[in-house]
Amino acid sequence: MKLIVDFGDHFRSILVGMKQERDNPNEIEGMQALFVLNPPEKSVAGQRSREMLSDISYSDGINPCLVIPERPVPNGTRAV
Repeated sequence: MKLIVDFGDHFRSILVGMKQERDNPNEIEGMQALFVLNPPEKSVAGQRSREMLSDISYSDGINPCLVIPERPVPNGTRAV
């Protein structure tokens, strides 16, 4: 699935593999979430990807949920 993400000073297309994890992937539209922008490059759906959407944790057998801020923050705010 391709997301168009607003990072405050620019938009970026990010490929994520959430289509099989969610009944309705569109439910995250308009939400803020944590993205990792510099992991090792990998191939997603035959395209190069250097970004990652953080979620908790399909691999642990629970329904995935996004890592989100507890209150709205400006788009592009960095986690440190």
